[in-house]
Amino acid sequence: MRGIAAQRGTVRRLRRRGSRARFPRYGGGPRLIPRRIATLSVHTSPLHQPGTGDAGGMNVYIVEVSKRLAALGIEVEIFTRASAGDLPPVVEMAPGISVRHITAGPYEGLSKEDLPGQLCAFTSGVLRAEARRKPGYYDVIHSHYWLSGQVGWLAKERWGVPLVHSMHTLARVKNAAMAASDVPEPQNRLIGESQVVEAADRLVANTEQEAEQLVRLYRADPSRVAIAHPGVDLETFRPGDRAAARAGLGLPPHAPVLLFTGRIQPLKAPDILLRLAADLLKRDPDRYRDLVVVIVGGPSGTGLAEPHQLTTLARQLGISEHTRFVKPVGQAQLADWYRAADLSLVPSYSESFGLVAVEAQACGTPVVAAKVGGLVTAVRDGESGILVPGHDPADYATACASLLDDPGRLAHMRNGARRHAAEFGWAATADRIVGVYSDAIAERWAGRRRISSAVA
Repeated sequence: MRGIAAQRGTVRRLRRRGSRARFPRYGGGPRLIPRRIATLSVHTSPLHQPGTGDAGGMNVYIVEVSKRLAALGIEVEIFTRASAGDLPPVVEMAPGISVRHITAGPYEGLSKEDLPGQLCAFTSGVLRAEARRKPGYYDVIHSHYWLSGQVGWLAKERWGVPLVHSMHTLARVKNAAMAASDVPEPQNRLIGESQVVEAADRLVANTEQEAEQLVRLYRADPSRVAIAHPGVDLETFRPGDRAAARAGLGLPPHAPVLLFTGRIQPLKAPDILLRLAADLLKRDPDRYRDLVVVIVGGPSGTGLAEPHQLTTLARQLGISEHTRFVKPVGQAQLADWYRAADLSLVPSYSESFGLVAVEAQACGTPVVAAKVGGLVTAVRDGESGILVPGHDPADYATACASLLDDPGRLAHMRNGARRHAAEFGWAATADRIVGVYSDAIAERWAGRRRISSAVA
């Protein structure tokens, strides 16, 4: 591997912080930094707009980590399924980062649930792309979501390189905490995830809780599980002028504003926001007569079955005049929505991390979120927001009222939100992941040396 001696100064900065002793501290010393990473994202492209379809926090994660890896001099090639016939084979997303579109099945009309049947075609496209290179072109495969892990499992065997995998969501966790209107994850995903856990050289978990779930529910080897908290773009998501943000978005200057951002599907529970708003208006019509509820996002997953269910629910609850629905927007405008809101709501039934919660806090907006999954890490309960056990809209209404009706406490939470979010930078995430890559490479090389010695 070239350039290793010149990279030692950079490598010494790699540290794994914040994990308990049961999980290894990856990147704790001089390491071998990879030259090139093959990143696999079968079902959603990093070029897609987050907040609609299957594009969400995982897209942001891949984009932001790739940028930081490129800044360290590591080339990243992202393989994703072509979703339109007019897409160029390769797109340069940023210097050092390319997106390669692989044809696998019809360009349109395939849902995520249909994609397992296209994995052979996708794998073939990935292997053909690598075959055009010199042997040993990629040093590590990093797959995202179980579909990509299936492809990575085969590619790692062909290329002789380690497979690092990020689950992002776990089917067994989702099935244990579903919305009443949702459907369980299928058996083929449960089996597929277990296979990827067994095949991966390293598993990257978003939080300590996810790492423990991988061990407990999937029998992952703790020595192969690393923890790397996702980050937030602290340059884009930062505090700003709330009055100016509201003026620019056409919001009343003094009205209470509640915000939901993300994909509209039962798992994310945006209906709770509408129900709690109706509860607040019923409790104190005068206090909340100017209440504004904003939902920024588009239908996704099982939410596609009833794309207009939220507008219908708002009408049934009698709060249509208090509700605004906004299509997904870019990060700069999304930051304005966070700044304009008094509170950001994340009432999901399951979250591996909850990136939108950290984005909101980085803009100085406290979060009221479900006390589930990674949200326990993303939100500091009582300091940067409030974590609510369960999913009773009345409990969320009470939590929101406790802040909206107490300006002093709300101001304290705003300061706490900024402080807490400052702990989550993408540079730290990327450093930890490079440490995982380095250890996986070192282990692979050590295994080869043992085999060579045995043969000799």
